Amino acid sequence: MTHSAAGTGAPAAGTAAAGSAPVDSPGVPAPADTSGAPASDVSASLTAEAAALLPQLQDLRRELHRIPETGLDLPQTQARVLAALEGLGLEVTTGTGTTSVVAVLRGTHPERPATGAPAVLLRGDMDALPVRELTDEPFRSENGNMHACGHDLHTAGLVGAARLLAAHRHELAGDVVFMFQPGEEGFHGAKIMIEEGVLDAAGVRVGAAYGVHVTSSAQRGLFATKPGSLQAGSNVLEVTVHGAGGHGSQPHNAADPVPALAETILGLQTMITRRFDVFDPVVMSITQLSAGEAVNVIPPSASLGATVRTLSQESTERFREESRRLAEGIAAAHGCTAEVRFSVEYPVTVNDAAETAWAVDRLRGLLGEERVAVVDNPIMPSEDFSYVLREVPGTYIMLGARPEALAAEDAVDNHSPYVVFDDSVLGDQAAALAHLALARVRASAPAPAHHRE
Repeated sequence: MTHSAAGTGAPAAGTAAAGSAPVDSPGVPAPADTSGAPASDVSASLTAEAAALLPQLQDLRRELHRIPETGLDLPQTQARVLAALEGLGLEVTTGTGTTSVVAVLRGTHPERPATGAPAVLLRGDMDALPVRELTDEPFRSENGNMHACGHDLHTAGLVGAARLLAAHRHELAGDVVFMFQPGEEGFHGAKIMIEEGVLDAAGVRVGAAYGVHVTSSAQRGLFATKPGSLQAGSNVLEVTVHGAGGHGSQPHNAADPVPALAETILGLQTMITRRFDVFDPVVMSITQLSAGEAVNVIPPSASLGATVRTLSQESTERFREESRRLAEGIAAAHGCTAEVRFSVEYPVTVNDAAETAWAVDRLRGLLGEERVAVVDNPIMPSEDFSYVLREVPGTYIMLGARPEALAAEDAVDNHSPYVVFDDSVLGDQAAALAHLALARVRASAPAPAHHRE
């Protein structure tokens, strides 16, 4: 990570602005020495401490909800995150290409290796959407933006995990990297943070990465994930058919690009049903059409724009090639040419199978079997945590946050101006992230010398 002192309260480069001496987390009772305790005892301790933290996390979430910021520049949000991390004994740095925050917690377990200690990454995104909020929440936003995707919960939950883990640093024989990310909503913030070194912020490449995303329509408190493709990759298809314009009354003297484009639209839909495996689906929605301006003029060109969602690298590349071949062929049949542009906006979010099975097992031990589900199908919205999971193994987990008083059929989806989230899930969210980090570092650390064979 390239360091800077950008943002209110931001540390100078290379400083441990959140405190240099290990201290207990604010609001979290100092834990008993559980470094040798059974996993069940540690789990019980984390959930109890997280429950005690919940009011603070809700206050932080609601404060963030009132001041939503969009894109890569989130100065007010960054300032509040930095303030929330003060006193935890973290090494805190901020980004240069964005108002990111990276905090590293150094474990102090006696068996921590002198060099090359294992590291784990936990991520929370911080940005909002340019949506005018229409809820009746007393802490609703009034600045024209809205945390309509729950990133305010993601940020507060990650702060909670940092506080829990800071209080348990003596159990860590390695390090934890906390990735507070701007620009998830279309600005590739994760990619920028990777380029600035977040995956190596602990001095070694993180061995695993975890994140949690709240959903407004799922049962409150239910964690759900799956191995393999969890969320679709997002791609953009643009086709421009070039012909020769002319008078609308004399099409035989022109090369009309409009019929060619219309046939291309139908051909693309047929192509999806005939050239792609139904078990590796592609979703395409043509959302933009453009041709002439005068009703009696055949335009020289006509174009379309489409969003294309794919669930594998193979289907992404196949769509790129097949759509080009189809558009160029249809255009040629009409005496026209086709210019085809296909761009990958976000890669597919792919959960590592082994990490996901391991994480599900640990979370069921923490929360109970009924609280953690493995789902069958991926979802089609895209997510830029995919950039992280493309580089290191890990898993992304959905967390239901539908208010109990709201019937499932009445709940609206994320990104709606009417969406509401139940922030009582923040304690479990923080405990889940902290538990995964503790357990993964423990599993990755070298065995004590007297235990080695």
